[in-house]
Amino acid sequence: MTTAPRTARPLDGKVIAVAGASGPAGQATLRRLTADGATVIGADIDQQRLDKAIDGIRTAVPGARITGQVIDLLDPQEVHDWADHLEAEHGHVDGLFHLVGGWRGSKTFFETRIDDWDFLHDTVVRTLQHTSLAFQPALLRSPAGRYAMVSASAAHKPTAGGAAYAAAKAATEAWTLAMANSFVKETTAEDGTPTAAAAILVIKALVSPEMRAEKPDAKFPGFTDTADLATTLAGLWDRPAAELNGQHLWLTAR
Repeated sequence: MTTAPRTARPLDGKVIAVAGASGPAGQATLRRLTADGATVIGADIDQQRLDKAIDGIRTAVPGARITGQVIDLLDPQEVHDWADHLEAEHGHVDGLFHLVGGWRGSKTFFETRIDDWDFLHDTVVRTLQHTSLAFQPALLRSPAGRYAMVSASAAHKPTAGGAAYAAAKAATEAWTLAMANSFVKETTAEDGTPTAAAAILVIKALVSPEMRAEKPDAKFPGFTDTADLATTLAGLWDRPAAELNGQHLWLTAR
């Protein structure tokens, strides 16, 4: 009796790290990436939440190639060590998806608290700075490196009470665009085109299946389903790096 060959999957051979793995977006992304054949390393700061997320993926996707790593993304050396370890262990790292976020806001502009900015500076801006700096060299060395972060339409049209949040998201967009420029200037392709790409996914807000179940009558206008976000992330390798690099991918109305 012979065994039928396994059908190739879109992300077979890809090694992808996901920061913020235990959140709704992270779990949806882990599920999609593993189902598409990638080797996935999910990172989170909370061991219990991370273990639960990883166990859930292994149940949902039999044979999933997935591991978890507790990482403090506010510790730059720890993040650099993580990136170096993954490349040494697997021989290459093909993607880093930064799905770490947070929100703080107020009713009016005058009531904005600088403490909110301090919180968002760490959770939104600083964590992204650390992952992008740590993984950029490995993504350059990959034949098809991809870096992606999730921004918000608020960065392009701030509201009075959302000043801190909009400013934080705008800062992460600028930082990611600078990373995209580095992929052009430091490209390793013989023909001079970039092999790595950094992209910005723009949403209004995310909605998960759990949120829809809790509020079955809610419409969630303009929200992006976590599964759709995951599909977009998994599809980043379908586009050439030169076409994708530095792009805003809008998953909500502009």
